[in-house]
Amino acid sequence: MGLFILRRTGVMIMTALCLTFIVFFLTNLYPNLEKLAKTEGNFRMSDEAVASWLNKNGYGQPMAVKYGQWLGVVPGWTYVSDAGVSGRCVTGTVPPEVAADAPRFCGILQGDWGYSTRFKTGVGDIIQTRLGNTGYLMMWVLILMIPSALIVGVLAGMREGSAMDRSLSTLSIMTTATPEYVSGVIFIAVFASTTVGLNWFKGTATAAMENPTFENFFLPVLTIALYGMGYIARMTRASMTEVMTAQYVRTARLKGVSFPNIVLKHALRNALIAPFTVIMLQFPWLLNGVVIVETLFNYKGFGWALVEAASNNDIELLLAISVVSVIVVLLTQLIADIGYVFLNPRIRIS
Repeated sequence: MGLFILRRTGVMIMTALCLTFIVFFLTNLYPNLEKLAKTEGNFRMSDEAVASWLNKNGYGQPMAVKYGQWLGVVPGWTYVSDAGVSGRCVTGTVPPEVAADAPRFCGILQGDWGYSTRFKTGVGDIIQTRLGNTGYLMMWVLILMIPSALIVGVLAGMREGSAMDRSLSTLSIMTTATPEYVSGVIFIAVFASTTVGLNWFKGTATAAMENPTFENFFLPVLTIALYGMGYIARMTRASMTEVMTAQYVRTARLKGVSFPNIVLKHALRNALIAPFTVIMLQFPWLLNGVVIVETLFNYKGFGWALVEAASNNDIELLLAISVVSVIVVLLTQLIADIGYVFLNPRIRIS
């Protein structure tokens, strides 16, 4: 197991480097840099002025050098002018003697995420705040979604073709087929509207960022949970149906084992292998895929920060978001692989 985790960790690091370099390359293409220069300077800037701005801010270097500086394995750039010295590792423009005391390396590995041109603050602070908001939302979505989906899937798969199976399967398909922006609008109109709705939920998700309550936080949680619940329930139902027709389950029935014991002690553990993979895949989706719900309810989380960064060509924030997303995807896949062994020790690790 230790060798397997070590080998997978090495593959994860190489994958993360490749993916982040691709994002870095795409975000640092000249049209994007030109747009950034004109946004920060003047939209009427000439080509010479754009080139001068890019050189002053370290964007005129070769791509590999810029990527190494962003990672923190290459010394940060510096620019010397009559006003003083500026650079990646220097805050503002300072005298040469002050710049000499600045660190040489200041990238992701050193915990320096860069500066956001959209929010005019450190990228690390933005990531911490927005990731915390989305993390809290994810926690309550998972608490509601996973138990509900597993219960629905197991109940539907225990007796294939029964009335309960058909009813729960129809419900699962309906929740999966309804996009979040449709169900969210319906929930707002029915439960939160003061004119045509019931007005049960009077709070807003914006207020939930500071003081989450049932009234201001339940509707976005329910919107996301319903959409993901149907998919997990369908996978659980399919896996449970397959397990209930296995030979060892038939043998247990012939021996007179009660039906609840067959489900709980013989079928359930093996039936959870496939849904476990689907559940782990929900983490990357919840991290970046809930941007529609965050926008609909005006909840400023991680997905909202991604939209803001992309809309305003905030390169440093986009790169930081890509790093966090890649790490979450790779870690969830590693946890899924390890979880297979505990759910079914017969699975060989090759």
